[in-house]
Amino acid sequence: MRPSFFHHLHPPTIPAQQSRWRYTLGAGGIALFLALVLGFTGILEMFYYAPNPQDAPLSVQTIAFHVPFGWLIRNLHYWAAQLLVIFSAIHLIRVVFTGAYARSRRFNYLLGMVLFVLVILFDFTGYILRWDIDICWPLLTGTNLIKTIPWVGGFLYMLAIGGDQACTTAMLRFYTWHIFGLSLVFIIILIWHIFRVRRDGGIAVAPPPYRRNTTRIDRSELLRREVLAMLIVGAFLILLASFFPAPIAPAITGKPDPAAETEAPWFFLWVQQMLKWGSPLLWGVGVPLLFLVLISGIPYFLPQTDPSELGRWFPKSNRAAQILLAAIGTLIVILSLIFLLTRTKI
Repeated sequence: MRPSFFHHLHPPTIPAQQSRWRYTLGAGGIALFLALVLGFTGILEMFYYAPNPQDAPLSVQTIAFHVPFGWLIRNLHYWAAQLLVIFSAIHLIRVVFTGAYARSRRFNYLLGMVLFVLVILFDFTGYILRWDIDICWPLLTGTNLIKTIPWVGGFLYMLAIGGDQACTTAMLRFYTWHIFGLSLVFIIILIWHIFRVRRDGGIAVAPPPYRRNTTRIDRSELLRREVLAMLIVGAFLILLASFFPAPIAPAITGKPDPAAETEAPWFFLWVQQMLKWGSPLLWGVGVPLLFLVLISGIPYFLPQTDPSELGRWFPKSNRAAQILLAAIGTLIVILSLIFLLTRTKI
C-alpha cells in the first residue's frame, strides 16, 4: 500500500517494545485527538455563541437546550477540554518517569511544557466564557493575580483584560484570546513539537548496543494502533457527553461578585487553597511559577538519563527528576483535596 500523508507523519519504523500501550500509555496521541475534537466542536459552537456579557449566558443555554444536538456538541467540547488537561499531564509524567528527555530532545520537552501551559489557559478562558455565576471568583481573582506581578503586572492585566473593569471588557478579550490568540500559538507550537518528535525518530529508546529487543514495527501498524485508540477514546467521550452534561448556571446580573461562594476550575483548586494562607503574589503567582520552572528545568538542571536505561519506566539514573515531579504532583493533589474537604470561602 502506498504511504499516505498520515503515514509520513510517523517514522518508517519504531521499536516494538517501546510502542506498547503499557509504555507510552497512548497519552501523546490521545491528547492530539482531543485537541482536534476541541477544534471541531469549538468551531460549531462559534455559530451560536455571542461574546458579550449580556448575551453570552443566553447563547450558551441556546446551544445546550435549543440547537439540534447542541447539547452533545457542548458536552463533547467540555469533556474533551477536561480530558486534554488530564492526558497532557499523563504524557508529561510518562516522559519524566521514563527519562525520555535526552540532550537532543530537551528543547522539545520545553515545547511540550509550553503546550501544557496553553492547554491550561485554553481551559481557563473557555471556563470564563460561560459567564454565569460560577465564574465570578475565578474571573476576578485570576485577573487580579496578574496585577500583583511586579513591574509588568499592570501591562499584562491590560493585555489580558483590556480595561480596569473586568466585567466590561473581559468577555471580548477572553473570547479573542481563546479563539485566536491562544489557538494560533498552540497550532504553531504543536506542529513544531510533532515535527521534532518525527525528526528525532519518534519514541526515545536506548542506542542499539544496549537494546535487548531489536524488533520493530512499521508505521502502518503504529497508525492502526493510533486509530484504535482514537475510536476507544471517542466512544468514551460520547458516553461522557451523553450522560454527564457540562455545567451550566444562572447568568451573571450586573458586575461579578468577588464574594460569591464559587470555586476555581478543578485544575486550579490547589491555588485557591493556597490563597487562603495570605499573599496573592506569593501563593497565587510565586509558588505556581516556581513549580513550572522546576518542572521545565528538569532536562537542564538534573542528571541526564543513562542511555542504557532509555526506553523503560523508572530508570535509576533520573531518580531525582522522578522524585521532584512526584513531590510536586502529590502536593497539588493534596492541596486540591484539602480545598474540596473544607470548602471554606476565601
